[in-house]
Amino acid sequence: MPGQVTTTEGTLARPDGVVLAYEDSGGDPARTIVLTHGFTVTLRMWDPTVEALVAEGWRVVTWDVRGHGPTVTPLRPELFTLDHVVGDLVALLDHLGLERVVLGGLSFGGFLALCTWAAAPGRIRALVLADTGPGFRNPTARQGWNETAGQRADAIAAGGIDAVRSGEATGGAGIEGQLGLDRHASFEALALAARGFLAQQDSRAMDVLDGVSVPTLVLVGALDEPFLRASDVMAARIPGAELVTIPDAGHLANLDQPAAFQAALLSFLARL
Repeated sequence: MPGQVTTTEGTLARPDGVVLAYEDSGGDPARTIVLTHGFTVTLRMWDPTVEALVAEGWRVVTWDVRGHGPTVTPLRPELFTLDHVVGDLVALLDHLGLERVVLGGLSFGGFLALCTWAAAPGRIRALVLADTGPGFRNPTARQGWNETAGQRADAIAAGGIDAVRSGEATGGAGIEGQLGLDRHASFEALALAARGFLAQQDSRAMDVLDGVSVPTLVLVGALDEPFLRASDVMAARIPGAELVTIPDAGHLANLDQPAAFQAALLSFLARL
């Protein structure tokens, strides 16, 4: 449970004025996994997973993406792009002296992992893609996604934390306390993030699937209907990818069914 693993809290100042917040359990750089949270939630969503990984000797780094949690992001729309977020992640690896890591993420965090593979494959020794998808190649489908992202941004700008709490990604009141929603410093920044990098401008993640050349684990909750097909697509197209469906889990599979999620993840890591 949160609080049982001792981690070091840190910050990383970026040249554009963003100050990233992160947590690092410490340990062997060669046994490091970096995990990125989903959209509108924070690094707190990984606490049970961090505990299980640290118990098995893994060093775990989690962080709050720009616009999220206590990460400081100037309210300038041009700072909220996918390229900026990928750059943040690579800069964090540099800051911590991590040459190659297992890179994982859930929902937006998994999409970001694929985009980081596209930009810096040499920094990644394995991928963990949970309750996520590779985006869209079809312009019409992408436009539909982006319209939804814009509506979400409008709702967050108008409703703040109440709008975030009402989103499907929060998983309901039962697990809301595990998401760290009270960490968000600025809902205006979160709305800009939705308009900026939640919206998709290209098909980079989809385009890279066939070229992924590291061990890859695809995890999806059996009840996470919007991402079941996307998970099948990723598992089919990424050479040698392993697909694990977590029974009785929704979009936040690591919190809905932590034991099953952790067992699948640790089994994969043990075979690296």
